[in-house]
Amino acid sequence: MLNKKICLLAAGIGLVPAATVAQKKNFTMAEATNGMATTLALQSIRQPSWQPGSHSFYQVVRSGTGEHWVRTVFPSGQTDTIESLGRLNRSLFGKDSLKGLPLLGWIDHDYVYFNNGSDLDKGVLTGNSITWSHWLSLPEDAANVTVDKSQKVAYTVANNLWLVMPDKRMIQVTNDADRNIVNGQSVHRNEFGIEKGIFFSPRGNFLAYYHMDQTMVADYPVIRWNEVPATVDMIKYPMAGGTSHHVTVRVFDPARNRTIELETGDPRDQYLTSVTWSPDERFIYIGVLNRGQNYLRLNQYDAATGRYMKTLFEERDNRYVEPEHELTFLPGSNDRFIWWSEREGYDHLYLYSTGGKLQKRLTSGNFVVNELLGFNEAGNEVIITAAKESPLEKHIYAVDLGSGRMRRLDAEPGVHTAIASEDGAYLYDVYTAAGVPRVSVVRGVRSNFRRVLLESKNTLEGYNRPEIRNVTLKADDGTPLYGKLILPTGFSASQKYPVVVYLYNGPHVQLVRNTFPESGNLWYEYMAQQGYIVFTMDGRGSANRGRAFEQAVHRTLGTTEMNDQLKGVAYLRGLPYVDTARMGVHGWSFGGFMTTSLMLRHPGVFKVGVAGGPVIDWSMYEVMYTERYMDTPKENPEGYAASNLLTKLKNLNGKLLLIHGTDDDVVVWQHSIKFLKQAVSDGVQVDYFVYPGHQHNVRGKDRVHLMQKITDYFETHLK
Repeated sequence: MLNKKICLLAAGIGLVPAATVAQKKNFTMAEATNGMATTLALQSIRQPSWQPGSHSFYQVVRSGTGEHWVRTVFPSGQTDTIESLGRLNRSLFGKDSLKGLPLLGWIDHDYVYFNNGSDLDKGVLTGNSITWSHWLSLPEDAANVTVDKSQKVAYTVANNLWLVMPDKRMIQVTNDADRNIVNGQSVHRNEFGIEKGIFFSPRGNFLAYYHMDQTMVADYPVIRWNEVPATVDMIKYPMAGGTSHHVTVRVFDPARNRTIELETGDPRDQYLTSVTWSPDERFIYIGVLNRGQNYLRLNQYDAATGRYMKTLFEERDNRYVEPEHELTFLPGSNDRFIWWSEREGYDHLYLYSTGGKLQKRLTSGNFVVNELLGFNEAGNEVIITAAKESPLEKHIYAVDLGSGRMRRLDAEPGVHTAIASEDGAYLYDVYTAAGVPRVSVVRGVRSNFRRVLLESKNTLEGYNRPEIRNVTLKADDGTPLYGKLILPTGFSASQKYPVVVYLYNGPHVQLVRNTFPESGNLWYEYMAQQGYIVFTMDGRGSANRGRAFEQAVHRTLGTTEMNDQLKGVAYLRGLPYVDTARMGVHGWSFGGFMTTSLMLRHPGVFKVGVAGGPVIDWSMYEVMYTERYMDTPKENPEGYAASNLLTKLKNLNGKLLLIHGTDDDVVVWQHSIKFLKQAVSDGVQVDYFVYPGHQHNVRGKDRVHLMQKITDYFETHLK
């Protein structure tokens, strides 16, 4: 989906006092852009993990003698140093090859590994030490490397899939000469929660994988400008209403050197989601979604023969069904699993049998379940996070699998992100809130045990920070809309200030949450230091508010969202210290589409707009995302026409800057190129800037240049 491939200006809410200007410094542009990830980064626990099958918590600790991998056993708190960088270097390389401890991953209880370039190195835990050895050397262009607890390793090279056995024997699982037949990689352009294409069976005996045939999809050129002469990379980009790729799921049996294909049937341009092995390795379950995305079948297939066995249940919706999660089988059970569904208006959990019978609604209410973290086996509970207290926060709960009773496991306000031990007895919980930079704790699930591991210091203490006010408005149907108002530093209610509205307002993105920094992004605070009011709000269509809130934009992308954003404009116009003649708007990706839409469909509201990577014509965006929210151009010509910004350029009344990455393969460059062509044809002047070599995001040091470009544009035309 669009939001999964972009760099968002995430936002939080809160109320903080106006910073004392005296002896406080302003942010540099580099600090405002990348500071929270670099020089102003909050201290955090490095590489936190639970050892499988234990209550041992591991982290990387830096001390005067270097870096160490440290284990703490709970609840006793006994701490031991298991490995050091120096010892690892001496053991494996005989010299200081590694400059820092690598990212260590668990294979199982006693084995860890790490990637060293194209090599994999493996360690065996014995007591309080690790014995290291070189494990495998993979090809330099190996990708999608997947390590299984059976000590098998799968990876892809180009479009083909390979498997390495525990005895280091390498098996080429696929051998497709056509590069447009792709194996072992994520499909459907990473929609439907799909993040991978390799699925080891629970005991590692079999390997399931996605097989995607995209030969029928039109080629699309992405020009690489860093070579002379420039070269063309032809990608497959299925556009709304056009021919889409065909996907199947195959299973490789290394013992028999045999591959079978699951009988997922026709039509071939359907979507295969939620791929899940049964614990006994006999079956594979797949959510089969029609291209119209309004009819889902959860099917069972025989993993040995590929034969379709049965449909457990179906889900239908007048607009769309959006499966995003695999099945989660209960511990020790081969026939009971948890299914996620939005069928009753919010993402909730349902307990099913493999016979297809609904046994229990585990969660219910007007809130969204965000994550399933694991199971507390001793208490017969599933551990989840949810927005139950407020859509602006996320908390941790245990849900009784028998009664459905929910109990909250944390006590502090804000947004909690947790990792559960394998048996669910302990949680590693990191939370943040307004005024709380970051706190890392370990807490017991069935006890009151709580131990603080780290309270991160406020790295913004010495800066001139603005006052931030929570705002709640109402949409035209009475739905509450949450936003925040960031006031200029040194604010005086007797003055009038220019305003920059930052927005996204697309599906699966939420900007306003109770996090630190309270502004959500230091560029907002930088602008406040330059004398701007900054306003941001999540309108209908955005995330974490349930099905009706998101589906309000169905078939009319850009219309309902703009109506909500205009409620924010009306609020701003009612503030005596807002200069209504100096209002600007900025957003990226879907936010770029929104920015351009507001400038053209509601001309005169904003004096200045800056649109990054904008969708200009939804018929040129990818099949999966666009057809979910807009149906096809043939089915919804009115909706596509209303949102098509190429036909509305003559309405421009203000200054508009478009920015695009030349290598963008998400919102392809042609969107803004066609916009420029139309501007020339219509005799309309717009401003334009490209970032050579960048895809949909502008990252790293170049992002500082980007934010300076945006800031300068507002300074020139809004101040």
